[in-house]
Amino acid sequence: MKTYFISDLHLTPEQPHVITAFTKFMSESAPSADRIYILGDLFEFWIGDDASSLLGAQPILDLMKSVSEHTPCYFIPGNRDFLVRDQFSQDSGFEVLKDETVIDLYGTPTLLLHGDSMCTDDVKHQEFRDTMMTNKEFCDHFLSLPIQARIEQAKQARSESHEHKSEVSMEIMDVTLSSVDELFKRYNVTQMIHGHTHRQKVHQHNNNTRYVLGDWGTTNSVLTATNEGLIIENHPI
Repeated sequence: MKTYFISDLHLTPEQPHVITAFTKFMSESAPSADRIYILGDLFEFWIGDDASSLLGAQPILDLMKSVSEHTPCYFIPGNRDFLVRDQFSQDSGFEVLKDETVIDLYGTPTLLLHGDSMCTDDVKHQEFRDTMMTNKEFCDHFLSLPIQARIEQAKQARSESHEHKSEVSMEIMDVTLSSVDELFKRYNVTQMIHGHTHRQKVHQHNNNTRYVLGDWGTTNSVLTATNEGLIIENHPI
């Protein structure tokens, strides 16, 4: 019995080696799992379910669908793919969960989230979450735009994101411990799994444990959970 967790693949045709690694993982490893969880930023950007074929995502969705027919699969949107909707779920076979979802992981209540909500020192990103990611009016308006207009806006946002990362320290873009502790208390759990920061590591917070997934393309980070415990490994491309 085992469950897999991955995040931050940032799939894009510009990084074919990551698509190859994901295809290998889904074809060879995923079918043997009890469950599969992807904790956000599966794609470099997602501008709407109706644009999946234009972004070259359809073969990826077809692969996910084939795995989901035999294995329960779940997806928590990240800050790059927060615009996934019902059609994504139908096309991929992955059930979309809300950010900050508690599951029973082999007898241990475990909090799952993408992780960016805990990066409260990154003020610019939190403004993006408040004004765009979690703003239904903005999301509805954006999804109503012509696809080409959405592509251009996504490219602009991507450029601004890269610029922002170059201007601030890694510490600012990491989680804040007070936010981590607050979530452990709010959900009354002792175990948490998330991605976003790309800083693969296992952290101890008093009697609580936080597992941070790395990104793909560099670490190909996979967390495997069994009755015996949790371990993060780097899968080869």
